[in-house]
Amino acid sequence: MLYIERDADGAIVAIRRADTPDPDSEPVSLMDDEVLAFLAATGERQSLSHLLMASDGSMVRVLEDLIDLLIAKNIILFTDLPPAARDKILGRKRLRARLADDQLMVDDIL
Repeated sequence: MLYIERDADGAIVAIRRADTPDPDSEPVSLMDDEVLAFLAATGERQSLSHLLMASDGSMVRVLEDLIDLLIAKNIILFTDLPPAARDKILGRKRLRARLADDQLMVDDIL
């Protein structure tokens, strides 16, 4: 999780990742406007690029859920999608199913 520290005026002075937060810090989202402005002001363009890349995975999941919803409501047909898109979607579904299966096996053992 990401935590920020503020100065007496309420401006961000530090951003940290921590498993256990400091009592003087507050949790924030990676995409918080104030965090992005702080990084831009400090010249951390590389950090901004990493934040953008970090959000890609969750955005892909949103798109997958949206596609599933459109298909479930019969707004689009799965076969309406281009073959390459169908292959990618099916591949990700298989990977997620495999991860879920592996997780269940570990839980069953414990």
